[in-house]
Amino acid sequence: MIETRKDLEYCLAEDCKKYGKLNLFFKWLSQNDNYHLILFIRHLRYTEYYMNKRKHLWDYPFYIWHLWNYRRLRNKTGIYVMPNSVAPGFNIVHPGFRRIGEYVKVGRNCTILPMVLVGKSKPGPVTEEYVIGDNCYLSVGVTILGPVKIGNNVVIGAGAVVTKDIPDNVVVAGVPARIIKANE
Repeated sequence: MIETRKDLEYCLAEDCKKYGKLNLFFKWLSQNDNYHLILFIRHLRYTEYYMNKRKHLWDYPFYIWHLWNYRRLRNKTGIYVMPNSVAPGFNIVHPGFRRIGEYVKVGRNCTILPMVLVGKSKPGPVTEEYVIGDNCYLSVGVTILGPVKIGNNVVIGAGAVVTKDIPDNVVVAGVPARIIKANE
């Protein structure tokens, strides 16, 4: 949870490590795909910061500015990641649809590829959190249904449908997802 300026700077530094050292201006100038992804992550983090901190009167224009840009980029990129749901080191590789609701907690240094959906298996209100551990890799087309807990260092193969809890240090794939390899 980002509550101080130091937390914000740390999260931004961890999130942008994967995108290289190139300046945002040069990414914009070269029409790099990562430009909009970095902007999305920056506005997501600033929105979290202004949502969580103790607000003063002068904070509201900044909060509204970042919230507006976050929502604009969310619609432009198709990446629906709710504030306060992802930890530092969040990596989005390509533009494309991703849906991570406010009831999902994603751990540190997770990579999520396009067409990933984390949703409910039954209609109605969410009573439990969905937890995705640290250092996880969710490949293209992964669907996670139900309240599930995914362990640390897990790789989920393309097109997998996860409906049950997954332990640490495994590779899963298939419909429904099954363990195909245990990482050492």
